Amino acid sequence: MAISFTKTIVAQLKKEIAELESKLLNEKKKIEKAQAKINQVRRDMKLSQSHSDLSSKMSRVNKLNEEMKTSDRLQKDIMKELTAKKAALKLNLDKATTQDATST
Repeated sequence: MAISFTKTIVAQLKKEIAELESKLLNEKKKIEKAQAKINQVRRDMKLSQSHSDLSSKMSRVNKLNEEMKTSDRLQKDIMKELTAKKAALKLNLDKATTQDATST
């Protein structure tokens, strides 16, 4: 494989890794926000008097918990993909180093 082709692959992998890391960070922030909202709703529940108000707040907590579970699953998927991309990057960097050494 030509050195320029390997370098193109390495550049593409670095870009994809950066995008995945950004997605991972966004999902972590979503979980943190959902947790903060849950805490706020739970504080509000202590002040609630009516049954319907409590019921709607419980529904909100359940919905936020589901959002957190979804984000957690997505984080795990992103981590798997990120691990694979990093392994591919390492492999291609090793190839590029070997090609540089043999071409000089």
